[in-house]
Amino acid sequence: DDDDDDDDDEPFVVVGTPKKRKKRKRKAPQEEARSEALERIARFDLRPREVREHLDRYVVRQDDAKKVLSVAICDHYNVVRRCLADDSEKAAEYSKPNILVLGPSGSGKTYIMRTLAKLLGVPFVKADATKFTETGIVGEDAEDLVRSLVEQADGDVALAQYGIIYVDEIDKLCRGEQGPTGGAASAGGASAAGNRGVQNTFLKVMEETDVSVNKQSSMIPQIFLGGESPQPQRISTKHVLFIFSGAFTGLDARLKAKHAPKAMGFGIEASPEAETAPGDAPASFLKKATSADFVDAGLETEFIGRIPVRVAVDPLGARDLELILMQSEGSVLRQYERDFKGYGVDLTVERDAISAIAAAAAE
Repeated sequence: DDDDDDDDDEPFVVVGTPKKRKKRKRKAPQEEARSEALERIARFDLRPREVREHLDRYVVRQDDAKKVLSVAICDHYNVVRRCLADDSEKAAEYSKPNILVLGPSGSGKTYIMRTLAKLLGVPFVKADATKFTETGIVGEDAEDLVRSLVEQADGDVALAQYGIIYVDEIDKLCRGEQGPTGGAASAGGASAAGNRGVQNTFLKVMEETDVSVNKQSSMIPQIFLGGESPQPQRISTKHVLFIFSGAFTGLDARLKAKHAPKAMGFGIEASPEAETAPGDAPASFLKKATSADFVDAGLETEFIGRIPVRVAVDPLGARDLELILMQSEGSVLRQYERDFKGYGVDLTVERDAISAIAAAAAE
């Protein structure tokens, strides 16, 4: 019995038990895709001519805009490529070629930007300037756009910090677009002050700053429940490209009154610049806008100073819309042809029908 007790007291050892190996976690497909997207940016080697040729396949006319945007995009992403290859380049001073696109609604401003973002394979966020507030309590603030880039990048912060933020209707923040003349205060002084505040919030993110991926309000419940204050991820805006656009109809009218040739008296022929052929859109004078004109319209000096690249798109008339339907690879007619093809039907739209559709759209 004593021997049995001694045997029971000895430790129980299993000889030759294999050690459990830690299983390596396989990367999720989304993570691999994100790495490929960032690697594609690191290999950026497009030339302005190649970018413009790509835009020519989808965008009809707008030659000046396509040329300017192609150069600005290539300049910016060549810098990004160098930053991804060399950390010292990332720390260097950099003035971004932020862009202001002028032109009436329906002239293809947003479409051009989406086409560029798709070509580059970078996260793209679009918003209207009218929904932003100075504090972000009632509406949204500019930092929310930066967080949206992270969402578009499926949570990949490294990819999001090289994305594009596109803000439309920036002219709605101009007092000159709300009043009869440039430099005049709008009907509500508080509204004008709020517009200045919104521009200042954009100024902050347009420059180099770090934005928390999570809003501060989302961390409050965890703090009150006794949890430790979280250390959220942050995204740098140093290489986020900002593109603003607006119709600036009030500014266009003032520039027309200032620059349009005036003809008075009998027997004086009207200037060809003032004539509009049937099917053509009225001429725009936004290409003549200067920094002083934008300041007079209501954009803050510091704000317009951070947007060095400015280009105006041409209004589109019935003839232009007809060419878009027939020639653009992104034409809605191509979509309808594919839709009907799914039912075994070949869709053919006659030229007269296309002309009628374009004329109705132009009206």
